[in-house]
Amino acid sequence: MAVLVASVRALKYNGGVARPNLTQENLAALEAGLPNLVKHIENIHSFGVPCLVALNHFATDTPAEIERVAAQCRQSGVRMAVSDVFSQGSAGGRELAESLLEILKEEPLDFRLLYPDDLPLLEKMQRIARQIYGAADIALTPAARKDLDNLNALGCSHLPVCMAKTQYSLSDNPESLGRPSGFTITVRELRLSAGAGFIVALTGDIMTLPGLPKVPAAEKIDMDAAGVISGLF
Repeated sequence: MAVLVASVRALKYNGGVARPNLTQENLAALEAGLPNLVKHIENIHSFGVPCLVALNHFATDTPAEIERVAAQCRQSGVRMAVSDVFSQGSAGGRELAESLLEILKEEPLDFRLLYPDDLPLLEKMQRIARQIYGAADIALTPAARKDLDNLNALGCSHLPVCMAKTQYSLSDNPESLGRPSGFTITVRELRLSAGAGFIVALTGDIMTLPGLPKVPAAEKIDMDAAGVISGLF
C-alpha cells in the first residue's frame, strides 16, 4: 500500500498562500490547493494500490481545515489519519499506524504497472507525463532527441524511465502550483544508468544527486600562504 503524506500548510501553499501567511486559517486557499492532493490520490489508485493519507499535523492547523481535508479524502475514497508525532511522540502516530494495519487487512492489492517494458521510450515518457503529471504532451530538445536515438540504437528501449523533475509542481515549472493542465514537459537530456537498469529523463533545470545546498561547504574551504587549510570542519 501507499502512505501519502500531506499537510494543511502545503495544500494552502498550492492554493496560492505566501509562505509567511501559511500559519493563518484560509479555507478558500485550502480548497484551491486540494486538487493537488486529489491528483496524487488518483495516481496511487492508477497503480491498483490501497492509499492512506497521513496528514502531518502542525500546531497552527485549525479544526475546520483538518475536517476539510478529511472530507476530501472521504470523497476521493481514501482514509485519512492525523499524524502528530512531533508534539506527542509515538502516541501521535497511533491513529496512523492503526489505520494502516486496518487497510492492509481489509483492502485488496491489485498492483499494475503504468506501462509494459516493450513500450517505446518516447511513449513511456508521454504516458508518465500525461497520466501521472496531467500534461498535454512532452517536448524533447535537440540534444534529448539525439540521446533518444542513441539509446534506441543501443537496444535500451526496454528499460524503465525515471523522470528527474522539480518536486514543487506536477509540471516541470516549480512556480506552477495546484493541479495545472494543458502544459508541456520539456525533456532536455536522457541519461543511461546501465548498472541500475533505467533511463533518467532530465526536465527543467533539475539536478541529479549529489545535490548541493545554496552555500556548498566547498566554498568555505581555503588555504593560506603557509599551506594551512581551513574550513574543512
